[in-house]
This record gives sequence, C-alpha cells and structure tokens, in this order.
Amino acid sequence: MNRPHLLLLFLSLLLGAACASPGNSPESISSTPSITMSNELEEELNRIVNTFRDNNMAEGDSAVVAVSIVDPSSRHGAGTAAEFHMNGNRLFHAASTMKLPVMIEVFRRAERGDFAMDDTIVLRNSFRSIVDGEPFSIVDDSDDASYDKLGQPMSLADLTYNMIIVSSNLATNLLIDELTADSVQATSERLGTTHMKTLRGVEDLKAFERGMNNQATSHDLALLLTRLMNGTAVNARSDAAMRQILLDQKFNEIIPAGLPSDVRVAHKTGQITRINHDAAIVYPPGDDPYVLVILMEGISDHDASARLGAELARAIHGHLRGKV
Repeated sequence: MNRPHLLLLFLSLLLGAACASPGNSPESISSTPSITMSNELEEELNRIVNTFRDNNMAEGDSAVVAVSIVDPSSRHGAGTAAEFHMNGNRLFHAASTMKLPVMIEVFRRAERGDFAMDDTIVLRNSFRSIVDGEPFSIVDDSDDASYDKLGQPMSLADLTYNMIIVSSNLATNLLIDELTADSVQATSERLGTTHMKTLRGVEDLKAFERGMNNQATSHDLALLLTRLMNGTAVNARSDAAMRQILLDQKFNEIIPAGLPSDVRVAHKTGQITRINHDAAIVYPPGDDPYVLVILMEGISDHDASARLGAELARAIHGHLRGKV
C-alpha cells in the first residue's frame, strides 16, 4: 500500500469515529461452533517436523513447533469453523508477534476518542526498564529510516504502520509508552485470550535477563486474528484498516513463502535468536480466508526455521484448499 492510500484509510477511520459504534464487548460475541480437523493433517505436520529434526538440527537445537488453524469455510457447514491446534497452548517468547495486540489497542483507543490517528509523538530512543526504571536505548531494529528522524514528530498512524510492516522496535516502544502494556494486556483478555502476556516493549534487556518477557500461544494469536478476520476485534472499519496494514508486511519468508504466489497473506512475524514466528490471515483467490499461526523455538539457523515454517504452511494450505 502506498503512503497516500494509507493516509486516506486512516482519514476514513477518523471521519467515521464520531458516528461509529464502539468495539464489540466480549459479552456480545458468541462462540462459533467448531469441528476438529482430521488426524491426517496432524500426522503430516509431525512428519515434516520430525524430518526437519533428523536432517537440519544443529547441536543443542530442539525445534519446538506450535500450529493453530481456524478455517470458517462454508465447506465445513454453515456457521461452523474447523479448528486445529498442535501445542496450541504452549507458551513461547512472543518476539514481534506482540505488536499485533498493540495495533489492536491503538485502533480501539482511537475509536474511543482518546486520540486521533494523525496525532503525533516526537521520535526518541530512550525508554525505561520495567525492572528498575533505568533508561535504555534500542540498538537492534529493522526500521533504520526512523532513526534519521529522531527529534521529529511522527503520526500514530505512521508509527502503527511501521510497527507492523517493518516491525519497528522504536515505533513499538513509543506506542507502548502511550498506551501502557497493561491496557494492551487488558484488551487482549477482553477479546478472549487466556495465556498470552504483554508485559513491556522490546529491547528491555534487564527484563529479558529476569525472564520478564512477552509471551504468546498459537491458540491466542489465532483467536486475535480470527476476530480481525471477522471484524470483531474493534469494529468492521478499524479491523479492515488493520488487515490492510498486515497485508503490507515486508517480511514474507515463512507462511507466504510456502503458498502459491496469488495467495494474499495478512500477517505479523516475530524473530529473535532461536525464535521464528508467523501469524496470518490467508486469502486464497476465489475462496474463503483462514487463520494460520506457526510458532517455532529452539532452531539456531534462522533460514532453516523459515524453510520449515514455509513447508508446514504449504502442507496446511494443500490440506485445506487442495492447492500448493
């Protein structure tokens, strides 16, 4: 998406806020009846993971993998979703998948009128550790461009966009300071998550050393993405805007790499040492979308773990849609 289109999208959000209904409360969202996918899929995914372990593992690697799928396709029956969870409630370091609930909270607060998406924050690279309040700076980021603009204002819209599409750590921490991690966590829980935790921003090494980390499960990430897919995370307009941002993701080496080139993927990745995740809404052309989350831990070779994730995505897509 080009930047003028992005600004028009956010302008639409701002203009509609006054007459918009508030985001759905948990009480107004009923659970969709679900069925469990066949054992055949689980057997195939286990075969792929075990083959990887046999042929690609470095000494000390463990290759723990979680997969969650939510497929509301009409082929499963009207009003019924098919679900699959492999290690679905196993906790992983969230890495940058924690930026997904941060984005949802930004839009929720904008809809509530706490701020406008064209409000600005002055870019700075100084933050406080949740351990002792001591200052720290971000030293590892994929958003080099923003560091040339320190001291200048940037809109909440652009910060949110950068946080997702290039996984900007600077933007993430600035937004967390504006929102608070507690508010992000509370919104995630209101939407139905039960295990994932947003405790802080990123690059807080003192917190990391003490095990005070953001955590996620494939099940909870799939729940948030299902709400975004269905328009029940904030509301239909905000969720459409968030899906469009996710479609502009620049890092496409896991789930998109395993799918046919004409399949669109709205997704958020997360990667740190020995951690590689991808959480997606998959849009096959001419077919119903589905949610796919792949979390991987304990693989030291980042490229190898990405290839594993892509192979899992390829097998899952073939199982769900019969196309690879």
